[in-house]
Amino acid sequence: MTREPTFVLTGPDGVITADGVHTTFSEITDARAALASHSAPIIVGALPFDISKPAALIRPQSVAHTPTLPVWPVRELATARVAETIPTADDHHGRVVSALGRLRDPGSDLHKVVLARALRVTADGPLDARTVLQRLVAADRRANSYLVDLSAAGEGYSGTVLVGASPELLVARQGQQVMCRPFAGSAPRLPDPHADKASGAALAESAKNQYEHQLVVDALRETLEPLCTELRIAEKPVLSKTAAVWHLCTPISGILRERSTTAMDLAIALHPTPAVGGSPTGQATELINEIEGDRGFYAGAVGWCDQRGDGRWVVAIRCAQLSADRRTALAHSGGGIVAESDPDDEVVETTTKFRTILSALEVEP
Repeated sequence: MTREPTFVLTGPDGVITADGVHTTFSEITDARAALASHSAPIIVGALPFDISKPAALIRPQSVAHTPTLPVWPVRELATARVAETIPTADDHHGRVVSALGRLRDPGSDLHKVVLARALRVTADGPLDARTVLQRLVAADRRANSYLVDLSAAGEGYSGTVLVGASPELLVARQGQQVMCRPFAGSAPRLPDPHADKASGAALAESAKNQYEHQLVVDALRETLEPLCTELRIAEKPVLSKTAAVWHLCTPISGILRERSTTAMDLAIALHPTPAVGGSPTGQATELINEIEGDRGFYAGAVGWCDQRGDGRWVVAIRCAQLSADRRTALAHSGGGIVAESDPDDEVVETTTKFRTILSALEVEP
């Protein structure tokens, strides 16, 4: 196969690859209706950060489930470099300081807000999306690597793709079984094994990061409890790692109360979690929109749902949106801000999180 697929998502149970476009859905309600009426056997694609904006959901022409990625031609990536930082590191520092003023205001109910910045990458030739995906998978086979054609979202997205490797499972549903793996709280991986282990251990003991993480777990519990007859939440978070970052993660599982609740229903109910938005959600997302503007599909969700209601959705982080001509890429990186946050540390955190996608793009330092 030489053409670019419409959708790819890797995971612990293998790879789902979709090709071609039968029907597009920019409205989430239309996609849900197609699944409910069984007029679409499966829907794949991406939800934007702000789900009032157009989605990129597709009924593909064909779908394959395989244990590993399909065999594609590997192409040498064109030389690429960071052309623009949006905003600059200094300006992002200022944004964090401004957000801390809100968080520390005794009259404010805001507990956490996730602020992101972006890098615009330019290349001397087209960046092959499948090769970028292959590089992401090779770098971390435990991550949920993905490639999504965003054309279904309409104006401004025609021909663009989102490619990334998310450590975070938003939700998976199989029958009445539900599983979530929320992430929040992070620390950098380090080259020296002893220093790296110490970095992870410090994260596990960090009161600031434990608090930030608990806000996410509490929000998921509040959403899932009415939907589940049983809900099992680990008593304390565990350490999880990618090639670049240590994370705190809390395994959550449950049994659905109603079999009619689909994986897409669950994804929409849970998104955005405080891991990518903040707490309370409404106040945090208002502040994000005020400070950052429209995030597009960064920090949205990527996944699939079939007509049985089964599916899997991951949080769209550690990613870049490739332009239609594949000569530019826009990568985002964010971090959770709480009252105890240090602005310098927050800038460093976003720099660390960029490493995953920049490495896959072979961006020159």
